[in-house]
Amino acid sequence: MSHIHFIGAGQMTEAILRAALKRGALNPHEVSLSDIDPERIETLKARYQLSNTQDLPNALAAADHIVIGVRPQDNIADVAQLIKQHAAPQTSVISIIAGVTLTQLSLMLGESRPITRIIPNTLTDTGLGYSGVAFNAYVNSASVMPFLESFGKVMVLEERLIDVFTGFAVAGVNYVYYFVEALADAGVLAGLTRTQSTQVVWENLVGAVEMLKLSGRHPRQLMDINNSPAGVGINGLYELNKINFAAGLQSSVLAAVRRTTELSGQK
Repeated sequence: MSHIHFIGAGQMTEAILRAALKRGALNPHEVSLSDIDPERIETLKARYQLSNTQDLPNALAAADHIVIGVRPQDNIADVAQLIKQHAAPQTSVISIIAGVTLTQLSLMLGESRPITRIIPNTLTDTGLGYSGVAFNAYVNSASVMPFLESFGKVMVLEERLIDVFTGFAVAGVNYVYYFVEALADAGVLAGLTRTQSTQVVWENLVGAVEMLKLSGRHPRQLMDINNSPAGVGINGLYELNKINFAAGLQSSVLAAVRRTTELSGQK
């Protein structure tokens, strides 16, 4: 990977940086940072042994890829102007700013600028989970994919699906955490210790996903195998059906997608 410059050194930038360094997609000397908080830059430099000390104009001029990780409410136009002023025309920009489209970025950065828009997942340390990615027509995807894949799996999307992806896939890990918590509580309610219940839930969760992968079967087929007539499992599922578990989950996802779309429209 060549020189990469991060504009904005917040928590998501750090998570991406940590994962990319851990997996060898970046070397510390290939990374430079800029942020409105100088102390934050010094913290990350020390934490990850980043040795690049170029000032911002020189760092932008030397960069092969620039990651914009500022907040949506910050003055993105000023950031874009700095990039136009100092970075080479072929330098690619990777935006992790929620709600800012490729068209909007192109208007600020230049029509022929290679621009990637990515919605990162929050599972960067695991290497799992999908980030949603959309490219404009000028991106050489082969040059940016090694970096994008260093902090998780990548799903290339039509940009019109980015909001759906954000509300479903990126926010979706919340449902898993919530389910794990609720199911562990159920084990405690039934009489297991917290430790015992949590261990069982984790193993069942990981094992069930692995079983789906290995078998290639639909979840309903595996549930049919697991449930004998009038047995324990089917009685438990009956109670979930009575409270509209599936419909409630689907309604939650659609609400998250709607909110993502609303926030995008406010930019």
